Formats: sequence, structure tokens, C-alpha cells
Amino acid sequence: MAGWPYPLAVAALFVVVLLRAGGTYAIGRGAYAGAGRTRLARLTRTPAFARGQELVERWGAPVVTLSFLTVGVQTVVNLAAGLARMPLRRYLPALVVGGLIWAFVYATVWSAGLAAWRLLFRVSPTAAIVVGAALLLALAAHIGWQVRRRRAAEAADTASTPR
Repeated sequence: MAGWPYPLAVAALFVVVLLRAGGTYAIGRGAYAGAGRTRLARLTRTPAFARGQELVERWGAPVVTLSFLTVGVQTVVNLAAGLARMPLRRYLPALVVGGLIWAFVYATVWSAGLAAWRLLFRVSPTAAIVVGAALLLALAAHIGWQVRRRRAAEAADTASTPR
């Protein structure tokens, strides 16, 4: 999105969030009947999912909208909304409003971050490269941590499952 006009960046991010969050909701609705017999069952037994489902059941569509202001909660809330079979007439407006908020926030943060990095690069290319490399290393470490955590959870789940 580097160099994209701001409205185009917002529109592209809006399409991405509609597809991602709407797809997660659709998976939840589709998996409603068989969720207990799939890999999805493991996710539905996590504390984060239980909190998301409780919020969706208690507050409904506003939780879906507000989930887009958080990091890491959107997926479980949209999945919980699908599994709870929230009616589309309530889900879609919440998705559109939350998706617009998310697209504007991310386009603004991305634009500001890129502008700051470009300014840093003009002042000190070495510092800009070091910052870029540090961000990439942090991302790689985070992904590695997530993979290890998921594998540990799968191993614990497998070990506790009677055969």
C-alpha cells in the first residue's frame, strides 16, 4: 500500500476485512452442527473463545463492531457470532461499521508509519535499515512463538485425549 492514495488504501483494507471477518463468520455458521467433531472444536474450548462467545451472546452486534478496535479478538468474536448463528440482518451492519473503522485506522497507521520510516531513511539510511530489520525480526519471533504455543497446545490436547 506504499504510495497508494489514502482512499484507495482504505477501500482495499475494507475489502480485505470484509472477506476475512465475513469468511470467519461463515465458517462459524457452517461448522455449527459439526464443530465438536473437527479441529475447530479445539478453538471453541479456549478461554478466549469462551469470552468472545459470552460477549456476543450478551451484547450481540455491538461486540462485533467493537472487536475491530482490538488486536487478536476479531477472529474469535466473528467465529463466535457465526457459531451463535447471529442473524445476518444484525451481523452485516456490525461488520460493515467495524470494518470501516478498522480500514481507516489501519490505513492511517500504515501511512503514518511509512511516512516516519521514509523520513528516518532520509535522515539516516542505516538507522532506517536497522529499524526495518528489527521489525522483521520481531515479527519472525512473534510468529515462531505462536507456532510453538500452538504445537504445545496440540500436544497437550492429544495427550489428554483418551484413546
